[in-house]
Amino acid sequence: MLDQLSTLSHPGRNAIFRLLMRRYPDAVPAGEIAGTLDLKPSTASAYLAALRGAGLIRQSRQGTSLRYRADTVAAQGLVHFLFNDCGRGRADLRPRIPSPHANGGDPMADRKYTVLFICTGNSARSIFAETILRDLAGDRFEVHSAGTKPYSELNPTAIEMLRQKGHDVSGLRAKNVSEFQGPDVPVLDFVFTVCNRAANEDCPVWEGQPMTAHWGMPDPVKAGGTEAEKLLAFQRAYGALRNRIIAFNSLPLETIGRMSLQNAVDEIGASRQEGEDA
Repeated sequence: MLDQLSTLSHPGRNAIFRLLMRRYPDAVPAGEIAGTLDLKPSTASAYLAALRGAGLIRQSRQGTSLRYRADTVAAQGLVHFLFNDCGRGRADLRPRIPSPHANGGDPMADRKYTVLFICTGNSARSIFAETILRDLAGDRFEVHSAGTKPYSELNPTAIEMLRQKGHDVSGLRAKNVSEFQGPDVPVLDFVFTVCNRAANEDCPVWEGQPMTAHWGMPDPVKAGGTEAEKLLAFQRAYGALRNRIIAFNSLPLETIGRMSLQNAVDEIGASRQEGEDA
């Protein structure tokens, strides 16, 4: 454990580990890691090797690309070491992790859970997710979406697709994540990033420690090719998000434990729908 603490004490290695934790369960290409953190390839390679040597991350290969994923079991072991060994198990040092029920209260079957979907532009993917979950289970969830760098207008193709599928789009607008940070904001139960760029950003810790997960998928706004191919990219993004949201809505939130719930939302993010890039 001491070698893991020593490895994470270096700012560059720590930044990579935090990035991979935000992107979990994704396996992130080495080049993307270097580009996101503005590191030279050789520097990133050295930092990744050190993290692998300490058992904090895992390496895999996809074609010619090396990809890296955080080892959450190792991270869990490190937290336990700090609490049980270094902290001697003192109750006042125990991490305060709220229950998925009423932010620490008793289970409440009639309570609405608050969900925030985040992408960079808040113009297509997060708007899809917000609309789908609200229309599918608006009696169970209060749903919002936001962008880290939102566009001034929603993507017209995304809005037209929602209309064609029977969704009400009258109240939709692009919002900045800052609207959900600070005092007098909705208390969030779940925060899902649906694009890699948004997950890559080191945002402040959310108030109330909501459950977080990464459900990244390709940006249909950036799709190339013919008009039919571009429209297909929006259709695939909509379909993939709808499948994930159906799976999320089926979870027994009123009774499931927090660890099981975290595993479940991670597994939903790890699922790849037909036509979706890995």
